[in-house]
Amino acid sequence: MSVDVQSSHAPAGATAFPAGFLWGAATAAYQIEGSAAADGRAPSIWDTFSHTPGRVHNGDTGDIACDHYRRFGDDIALMADLGLNAYRFSLAWPRIVPRGSGPVNRAGLDFYDRLVDELLDHGIRPVVTLYHWDLPQALEDDGGWTNRATAERFAEYAAVTATRLGDRIPAWTTLNEPWCSAFLGYGSGVHAPGRHSHPEVLRAHHHLLLAHGLATAALRSVLPTSAEVSLTLNLAAVRPHTQDPADLDAARRIDGLANRLFLDPVFHGRYPDDVLTDTAHLVDWDTLVRPGDLGEISRPIDSLGINYYSPTVVAGRDPENAPAPDDDGAAPSPWPAADQVRFLPLPGPATAMDWPIDADGLHQVLTRLRDELPSVPLVVTENGAAFDDYTDPDGHVHDPERISYLHAHLTAVARALAEGADVRGYFVWSLLDNFEWAFGYSKRFGIVHVDFASQRRTPKDSAAWYARAVRTGHLPPP
Repeated sequence: MSVDVQSSHAPAGATAFPAGFLWGAATAAYQIEGSAAADGRAPSIWDTFSHTPGRVHNGDTGDIACDHYRRFGDDIALMADLGLNAYRFSLAWPRIVPRGSGPVNRAGLDFYDRLVDELLDHGIRPVVTLYHWDLPQALEDDGGWTNRATAERFAEYAAVTATRLGDRIPAWTTLNEPWCSAFLGYGSGVHAPGRHSHPEVLRAHHHLLLAHGLATAALRSVLPTSAEVSLTLNLAAVRPHTQDPADLDAARRIDGLANRLFLDPVFHGRYPDDVLTDTAHLVDWDTLVRPGDLGEISRPIDSLGINYYSPTVVAGRDPENAPAPDDDGAAPSPWPAADQVRFLPLPGPATAMDWPIDADGLHQVLTRLRDELPSVPLVVTENGAAFDDYTDPDGHVHDPERISYLHAHLTAVARALAEGADVRGYFVWSLLDNFEWAFGYSKRFGIVHVDFASQRRTPKDSAAWYARAVRTGHLPPP
């Protein structure tokens, strides 16, 4: 299963990255681990959601996934073969604290002990995410993220894990993409727990950010002073379709909900006034946000993780002529107070997810953060693409589209670096083909192909291309 990286010499004129740059791959627990009922793990909201008929493509579940729980040693050896110097993965809350609070499952912590030690033995930096959407079902039964107490339980879980693993893990992320947890889980319902309520979106959003702040404090109280704490956001590269006032207002609304509703409280200790005004009919912000909450949410962090896949183009909706957002059988909109916003397709190539390919959007996000948060180091914690990959008769997986995608987006990172953005690392999504949430096993994001029946791993051509970039610090031609 070795990867042919060809020459280790960079081509003349190739794009260079600085020494010490983190080159990694990312995964998430429910998407790869499997062993869903092994060794004391309890159900998460994604277990419940995926086992509910009609929720996930083909009735797929994460019960087995990539069987990483039993095969992690082989997967780490593969990472080492690729030359990765960092690995971003998430811990499964229901594997460690099965009911979300109360007794700790030592067998779950033992698994992550072994995983972390194996990474360190191979010279790979563990970068841990505490929450990648797998809320213990017992907490959802008590209201999930709409219940303020869930934020307090999350801080307790953070302290438990950091006490056990903090001596060996140098980098900790509290939440992955809280926008998805709140807006897709409680608004459109296409993610677990599958609810459809814009007021609940906003309550869940605030409690997720409160959980981040409380967990940051809990981690700081336990971890060595050298440990880094971060948050990962999927910030949107929002573009108005035209300079028409209606389109500009649509961009303002979506930028507020996708970006400023997270950046402003985390880094400035306040919610944006225009978003509060737009959504005042949905939630009583004065009651929801208690005294001291914004101080907790805005506790200093050491870096910000950025997940990017494609840009967002919006326009104003003509209320007389355009259909309502929920017409033609589509899922309800995840966007509160944005009924008059149209989301427009971007012409040009797209991935198998039908997401437009536009690396300029990543450059747009990174340079915006350079200007707005000049003292905050940035890490691209997810970036990648799904394509319709297959193994040919000779056992190879050729994925030139993914190589082209990665080359373009890493070039965008290099441009941002050259223009003063403090970008410290890049994690390709994903190491392995895996359980792609509501799409089940129908979409493949990995640089390593997984035959889910046999669990055979086959590095794709993109893995070899990425390995050459990792080893040289330069981008090979696509």
